[in-house]
Amino acid sequence: MNFIGCDLHKKTITICVVREDRKVIFRKTLSCNQPQAIKETFEQFAPCQVAVEATASYEWFAQLVEPVAERIVLAHPRKLRIIAESTNKSDKVDATVLAVFLALDMLPESHRPTPRVRQHRSLVRHRHHVQGRITSIKVKIRRILSDYNADQPSLFTKELKPYLKSVELLPADRFVIDDLVEQMEQFTKSLRKINQELKEFAKKATIAEQEARAILASIPLVGDVTIDVMLSELGDPRRFRSQKKAVAYAGLAPGVRESAGKAKQLGITKAGSPLLRWALVETAWRLVGKTRRWRAIYEKIKLRSGAKKAIVAVARRLLCVMMSMLASGERYRFVA
Repeated sequence: MNFIGCDLHKKTITICVVREDRKVIFRKTLSCNQPQAIKETFEQFAPCQVAVEATASYEWFAQLVEPVAERIVLAHPRKLRIIAESTNKSDKVDATVLAVFLALDMLPESHRPTPRVRQHRSLVRHRHHVQGRITSIKVKIRRILSDYNADQPSLFTKELKPYLKSVELLPADRFVIDDLVEQMEQFTKSLRKINQELKEFAKKATIAEQEARAILASIPLVGDVTIDVMLSELGDPRRFRSQKKAVAYAGLAPGVRESAGKAKQLGITKAGSPLLRWALVETAWRLVGKTRRWRAIYEKIKLRSGAKKAIVAVARRLLCVMMSMLASGERYRFVA
């Protein structure tokens, strides 16, 4: 069995092959625009196992060598600190470290989502991006109108264009406003298309995913956006061995610094998906504002820790409730 470490970049890939005794037998740097040459190189050392860091563009490479490799390991970049903190850092060194650690079976692995989860994640993140652009444009329009004392709370809930025409603006501001409105209309049209695509995507869900959607939908004030974010960012919830693992994956676990028997609690780690944390915190605010049960939890924590830590704690507890429901298959139970 050969073990191959790969240091993958946008334009090049450096590979290092070691045997079971960790002796280097081959090194080479190849161009990423020569996939056939890369595949032929790996075929020379079959049977083999391959290790590559879980960077932003590893998937094309994993699919390329999957027919050749018996096992593909995605190395967790943050946990493999020996590379990041090395004083003698180079592509060859990085590839060698990956190969040696793979041979020793000591690589910290990163999760590789399924093709469906990757597609779901792509659609959900794009929707979030488009919605963010719409919000940004609305803020800019309000900012310009505020200079003329013409901003109104109901600006975007009524006919926008007739109202804007009734406001006397300087020519430059009029041009900017018109251009922003045109952009907003384009992004709004795009958002409708994405939402429709997500509805069609949900219709093709597996039985397990349909059950997960129905379970999450039973939670009050949890809608399609939150459900899509949860399922796309977490993937299969069964891969988490405990609720703590899911909390750590979402970056909602508080950090701790301990030295000489003294421990200091830090803020949350913020590891993992920012979109997942955003969805949980936004849902937590809705629950706190509309339900007595979650409001009581929030107020109790707020008294001793403050509002910011309290809402994060509620979001963390909400994630634990969701994971418990998904594990048991039970729907949300209201307080009697």
